[in-house]
Amino acid sequence: MPLQQVAPVLSNIQIAEGIFLLTLESKEIAQLARPGQFVNIRSTDGSLPFLRRPFSISHVHEDSIDLMFNIVGQGTRMMASRRVGDTLDVLGPLGKPFGYEAHFETAILVGGGLGVAPFPLLTRYLKKHSKKITTFLGARTSRHIVSTNLENIQIATDDGSSGFHGTVVSSLESYWGSHALPGPKIFGCGPTPMLRALSETAQKLHIACELSLEGDMACGVGLCQGCPVETTKGERKYALVCIEGPTFNCNDIILR
Repeated sequence: MPLQQVAPVLSNIQIAEGIFLLTLESKEIAQLARPGQFVNIRSTDGSLPFLRRPFSISHVHEDSIDLMFNIVGQGTRMMASRRVGDTLDVLGPLGKPFGYEAHFETAILVGGGLGVAPFPLLTRYLKKHSKKITTFLGARTSRHIVSTNLENIQIATDDGSSGFHGTVVSSLESYWGSHALPGPKIFGCGPTPMLRALSETAQKLHIACELSLEGDMACGVGLCQGCPVETTKGERKYALVCIEGPTFNCNDIILR
């Protein structure tokens, strides 16, 4: 069962252009959290914005959790203004973790923009399970790249200011053609168009692939039905990202 806590802010710093790392004190959530899970946060004590916002658990420490975010609206603007000692109402950990214990040798982490957020914690667990790791990061420019606590990083930028000039999926395809990655499994996170392209690449190359999806998760526990994703299997046409995800086998979903 997820926990609901009023968590004190331990730090809130800008780590790249427009990207913030918020650390909240919560020993209980830190102990329960697994890679790929998220928390749902009320960004204000007032009535607006009314709905909670979902954030991937980026990393955990003994008694705290890290959340990575950028400013996209009123709620995240309020979060960016939080100072040490302020508090936030947090619900979590929520969702289904990545399948980091599955039978594979090499983890291929592919993050587009803020899709890097769940990868520091995933990297820690992959190393615990003796998996090889290659990480592909994509962003608009070098100023938007966040690579802390990651392994064997390949960078792609839209403007060519760092690394591969192009998309992160194109970077992976280029790398794949000249490097041996035994027993691979892809873990992807980022905007839907990127995940759709990554899914197509994984299926073309016959690589197992798990995607972490975005969604409008107002409640985070399946009550509001606000985060459906179309499925390819079973009697139900849709699954809920908040409780049946956010991680899915790419073969089990249809990204529009």
